[in-house]
Order: sequence, then structure tokens, then C-alpha cells
Amino acid sequence: MQDEISDDRSGPASARSIRHWRRRLADEREEARVYRRLAARRSGEEREILLGLADAEERHARYWEDLLGDEIGPHRRGQFRMRVLVALARRFGSVFVLALAQRAESHSPYRYDQDVPASMAADERIHEEVVRALAARGRAQVSGSFRAAVFGANDGLVSNLALVLGVIGGNAPSEVVLLTGLAGLLAGALSMGAGEYISVRSQRELLAAARPDPQARAVVPYLDVDANELALVYRARGMSEDEAQRRADALLRDPKPPVPGPEPTEDAGHEVVGTGLKAAGSSFVFFASGALIPVLPFLAGLTGGFAALLAVVLVGIALMLTGAAVGVLSGAAPLPRALRQLAIGSGAAAVTYLLGTLFGATVG
Repeated sequence: MQDEISDDRSGPASARSIRHWRRRLADEREEARVYRRLAARRSGEEREILLGLADAEERHARYWEDLLGDEIGPHRRGQFRMRVLVALARRFGSVFVLALAQRAESHSPYRYDQDVPASMAADERIHEEVVRALAARGRAQVSGSFRAAVFGANDGLVSNLALVLGVIGGNAPSEVVLLTGLAGLLAGALSMGAGEYISVRSQRELLAAARPDPQARAVVPYLDVDANELALVYRARGMSEDEAQRRADALLRDPKPPVPGPEPTEDAGHEVVGTGLKAAGSSFVFFASGALIPVLPFLAGLTGGFAALLAVVLVGIALMLTGAAVGVLSGAAPLPRALRQLAIGSGAAAVTYLLGTLFGATVG
């Protein structure tokens, strides 16, 4: 192993190199633990894939063990972020953990490390793609409800904060501010839930309308058409002209068996859209949760500018958390997403407050 990484070293490794290799060894061990923890909460193919990734990370760990030799030293922990991933994988094993693992793989330092063979650096790039594919499955399963939840929470946070600040800007007393905030919470949550239910149900109905009728195959033996005409069906479904013609010829030769090849299915589209009741429930609960935050200071009996300032701070924190959650799930950096959410929400609330102030001054 020493020969694989030798550059201009002719003597013993320096203390700095040994520390560096020990860190790499600890990180590889932690990564293997992450994948084994995730595999313990999975079954079937996903479990086998995760165990394969764990085996690969342990193979990389053995590289550093061989490189260190007698200098391997006591067992040490990996980076803090990897230890957090191990803890999350043990307790949750959710798509968020896979998204975090994907981000960790995408920031592997091996491509810049002179002590790492090209084969190991290439392995890490492939690991990123494997984890990306696994995370994509989870993202598809939660995308409908997650979209409704994030949209509901942000709408509740921003709209009710804007409503509360607008009333405060109009010099309304604290009792009116509290009543307005609670009314906005209930009205908005009901509206969001109903709207999301109608939206998802409509989208599912559109998907169902686009699904091929399986009973249509039964009339094929009685068709007064040629293969070219039947091929139009397959071309309309997105196949190439040659592939559509081949399918049509095969079906006319033997119309009894089902036509091979992929066709749109109800579950494939509906898995991404989600169910109407689940999306509506998520929207209602998360809108109400978000809308409650700017009202909390007034519910606690606080009044005036301090209550308004505390509401703004609490909503700002919540906006950053939801933005960071979106960033994590998408495999992107959470901080830019958090700041984007904060900027948009703060801007909307500030405009409403200014309008309320102008309106209050005009009325006064």
C-alpha cells in the first residue's frame, strides 16, 4: 500500500501525515457505520445496496490501516458531522439522512488528497451517485406531502406575521392583534387544507384520465386497421416511430398476450402527487403551526413593540428552519435556502407593516 501513495517520501512518515491518515481512517469507519445503520432499517434491495456501500467504506478503511501500520494508534471518532449522521441513521433512517449522506459524499476530500489513489477517489464519486439514486426514491415518496407541509408552514408563517404586523402598524390594540392573528390562523388553515385537497384530487384525476385503458386490448382482434394505424397509439405514448411500429406488428400477429413494455400506471404518478387527504392534512396542520408562531407572544400576554419584535424573531427562526429542511432534502447547502426563505418572508411582512402604518396614519 505504501508504494501506491509514495511521492517523494523516502523515510518514515511525518507526524503530520500520520495524524492526517488517522483522520481519514476514522471518517471511513464512521461512514461505514452510517450505511450499516441505514441498512438495519431497510429491507430487500435497498438493504443490500446500503450494505454494499458499507463494505466499500470498510475496504477504504483497510487502506488507511495498511498505510498506518504500527502507527494506527487508538480508535478515534470521525468528524462531528459524520457522528451526527450515525446518530440520525440509528434513530430515523429517513430520506433526510440519505440526503445528508449524499451531501457528505459530494464533498469528499479524496479528489484533492495526494495520499489517495485514483481508484479510491473514483469510488467515492460512484458512492455519491448510488446514494443520490437511493435518496431519489425517498424524495419521490414524500414529495407530495412534503411540498404541502413546507408550503403550508411558510404560508402560515409569512401570511399571519404580515397580517399581525399590518394590524400593529395600524395602531390596533393588543386584543385586536390577538383576535386578528387567531382568525387568520383558522381561516388560512381551513383554506389551505381545502385548497390542497382539491388540487391533489384534481391532479390525480388528470393522471387517471391519461392512463391507458387496459380493456382496449380486448378489441384488437376485431380492428379494421393496419399496423401503421395501430402504431400511432404507441407513438402518442412517446415511443419512437420504429419502436411503435415493432410493437404494433407484434400485437397484430398475436393480439392475446398483453403488450410488453412500460406503460403509465396509476401508482407511478400518484406516488409523486400524494393523496388528497394526506396533503390536505399536512397543509392544515403545518399552516396552523406556522401561523401560530407570530401569535405566541400575544397569547403569552406580551404587548407593544416587544411582542412584535419577538414575533418577527420567532418567525425568522422558523423560516430559516423550513428553508434549511428543503435544502437538506434536495441535497443542497441548507444555509442559502434558509437565508432565501428568511429574505422572502421578511420582505413580505415588511411591506404589509408599512402599508398598515400608512393606513393607520391616514385614518388617524
